[in-house]
Amino acid sequence: MKRSITVPMKAEGLTTLKIRYDYKTDRFTMEAMKQWEPDLDFSRYNKDFFVESILTDDVQYYNTKQVRQMFANYDLEDYLDEIQELIRKGKHFGIEAYYHDGYNILYLSNQHSRKLGLNNKLHATLAGGIRRHDRNENEIDVIIDGLNLGRGMSFKNVAGHINMGGCKQTVMMDPIDLNDLKKVGFLGFCIDSCRTMTGPDMNFPTELADVENEYFSAQFTNGPKTSVLGETGKPTAYGVYKTMKQAVKYKEGTESLDGKSITVIGLGAVGWYMGEYLLQENVKLYVTDLDPKRADQFVEEHSDDITAIPLEGAYFTPCDILCPCAIGGQFSDETIPKLNCKYIWGSSNNGLKASSTEEEIRLAEKLKARDIVFQVEWWHNTAGVICGYHEYVYGKDATQERLYEDIDNIMPKSTYENLQMADELGITPVENAYRLANDIIYGDKTLDDINW
Repeated sequence: MKRSITVPMKAEGLTTLKIRYDYKTDRFTMEAMKQWEPDLDFSRYNKDFFVESILTDDVQYYNTKQVRQMFANYDLEDYLDEIQELIRKGKHFGIEAYYHDGYNILYLSNQHSRKLGLNNKLHATLAGGIRRHDRNENEIDVIIDGLNLGRGMSFKNVAGHINMGGCKQTVMMDPIDLNDLKKVGFLGFCIDSCRTMTGPDMNFPTELADVENEYFSAQFTNGPKTSVLGETGKPTAYGVYKTMKQAVKYKEGTESLDGKSITVIGLGAVGWYMGEYLLQENVKLYVTDLDPKRADQFVEEHSDDITAIPLEGAYFTPCDILCPCAIGGQFSDETIPKLNCKYIWGSSNNGLKASSTEEEIRLAEKLKARDIVFQVEWWHNTAGVICGYHEYVYGKDATQERLYEDIDNIMPKSTYENLQMADELGITPVENAYRLANDIIYGDKTLDDINW
C-alpha cells in the first residue's frame, strides 16, 4: 500500500489532519476531520465563505485514539509512528495537513515553534515560505524537508528579532496555474487556517502572492506587483554583505574587504546582488553558476576584471572568502580538508552536510580547526525574512529606508557579538548561535533578554 497520510484520509472522506506534540511532556495529540464538502468552490473563498464558516452539514471528527486506529486499519500505523518520531526528534510543534482529493493537493504546514508569535497581536503567529513538490515525490522526504526548513525558520526569526514562530509550507501538487482560482483560493484557505504569513518559495511563481493578495489572503508577501518592498533577494544579499564585513573585522580588526579574493557560487536571486555589493569594495571577484552563461552574463554586465570560473571545483578555489549562494550541504568530512579559504560566508541554507545540530557543531569544529571563520547561515542570511515581516506588519507604509535601517541595526551587531562570544566561551560560532536561540525557543528567555 502507498505510504501516505492521504490513503486513510481519502478512504474515510476526510479533509484535515492535525498532529500536535509537546516536547516537555513527550505527548502527542491528533485530530482528523471532514471540514468541507468535495464540491465547495474555493474560488469563492473570503467572498461567500471564510475559514470559520460552516462548510458541511456532515462534519466528522476523529480523536487521537481514533486517528491511530484509522492508520492501523490501512496498515499505516508504522508510517504514522515514523512521522511522529521525526516530530519528536526535532522538538516540533506538529503538522497541519489539508487534503483536497478533487484538486489532487496535499498541503502540509510544518510547524516548529509558535513561541515567539503567541502574543504578537497579529493574525499570523507563524512565518515561513511556501514551496511546491510534485505529487510523485516520496511523501516522507517532503515531510522531512518541511520539518527541517520549519525548524530553521524558528532560528532565523530569533536572529532577525521577529516576533513570529517558525514553520514551512510544503505543498504536493502539479504546477500551479494562476488562472485556476479554485486551487489558488484553496492555498489561501490553508494559509489562513494555519495563521501563517508566507512568501512563494521553490517551484511557486512569485506572482502567486499578487493573486492571493488580490482575491483571497492577506498573509502572502513579496509579490512583484503588490509588494512595496519587492522580492527578498536583494535585502538578503545586503545582510550577508554587511555581516561578512563584521566577520573580517572579528578576525583582522578592520571591516574593509579591500584586496580580498572572493568566490561567489550561484548567481540566482541572492547571489547576483551579492556580487554587486562586493563590487563596491576593491576585491578580486570570482563568479560561477550552474548555468555558465549566467556567470558570463555577470562579467559582461559589470567588469572584465571579474573572473568566471567553472562550477566544478569552485568550492576549492584558493581565495580569502568563499561565498556560497546556491545549494547547501557542501561542507562535509570529505570536502572540509580540501578547502582553500579563510572564511565561508554566504546565503545558502544548510551549508553543513548534517542531519542534526550535533552533527553541524562537529563539522563546525573541523572548520575552526582549520582556522576558517564560519557562522551558521541562519544567523546572518535573515534579511529576506525581515523584509517579508516589514511588508506584513507595515503594509503600504513599509519603506526601503526603514527596512535597511532595521537590517543595519540588527545583523552586523548580532554577528560580531556571536563571533566574539563564541571565542570567549571556547566554542564555535555555530554552537553559540544555537545556544542563544535555544534559550529563547525552548527556554524562558525572550528576545529582550539577550544583549545582542
